[in-house]
Amino acid sequence: MIRRPPRSTLSSSSAASDVYKRQLSYLYTMKLLKRPIINVVNNHLIDYPTPINFNYWYNFGLLSAVCLGIQILTGIFLAMHYTPHIDYAWLSVEHIMRDVNYGWLIRYMHANGASMFFIVVYVHLLRGLYYGSYKSPRGLVWGLGVAILILMMATGFIGYVLPWGQMSFWAATVITNLFSAIPGFGVPLVEFLWGGFAVDNATLNRFFSLHYLLPFVLLGLVMLHIAVLHQEGSSNPLGLHGKDIDFAYLLVVIPALGLLERVLIENKLNRLNV
Repeated sequence: MIRRPPRSTLSSSSAASDVYKRQLSYLYTMKLLKRPIINVVNNHLIDYPTPINFNYWYNFGLLSAVCLGIQILTGIFLAMHYTPHIDYAWLSVEHIMRDVNYGWLIRYMHANGASMFFIVVYVHLLRGLYYGSYKSPRGLVWGLGVAILILMMATGFIGYVLPWGQMSFWAATVITNLFSAIPGFGVPLVEFLWGGFAVDNATLNRFFSLHYLLPFVLLGLVMLHIAVLHQEGSSNPLGLHGKDIDFAYLLVVIPALGLLERVLIENKLNRLNV
């Protein structure tokens, strides 16, 4: 006759099995976090130590990255239907607006998103000026940010020319002619930008190629900007090193609690009004 083990033995073996499973799960998770791409994401977006006294103005750096992502995605879809030729550029934009499914939405997201991108970046810049984020040891971070802003301006101007309306043509003519004021090589530089002796089809082709290329250069600068920032560590409103929390907690948990608090307060107010 087979005897059943005592209940205490079963419970202890079950507990040991649970502990063993938790240990395996922990080891598997740690091994997974050491993978190349996952390790980078974890170090820069999840476990990155963030000052606990961040305020809302520090959100605009992340919002700038979101705007850049939207601009790149919408720009890729627009480039699928755009024709970089002076006789067909405007017609291709009209085709996008009228014939392509949700083309009007993609174009408006791209055009108005560019304005929103600049607003968010300017707020991000002003926050850095106000809280002294340009000071040592973050001088390189600030320098990369200035380079990003200048490249943004160039990319935005080039994109403004692409629809090839009257405003686009004369904007290209006036802005590029500014370079002719440079002593010595100003005029050859303008002719190089034009691809000839006037703003013409070669100019539009060059501007389209650059407008497609520069956002990816911008993306590389942004990644370098973030990498250098995370090497030196983020500043904070007090400018002092204090207690840190994980970036994922700051990004997800705190906004979720704030949203829950808002919902509860609104429900309470609605009940009082009733």
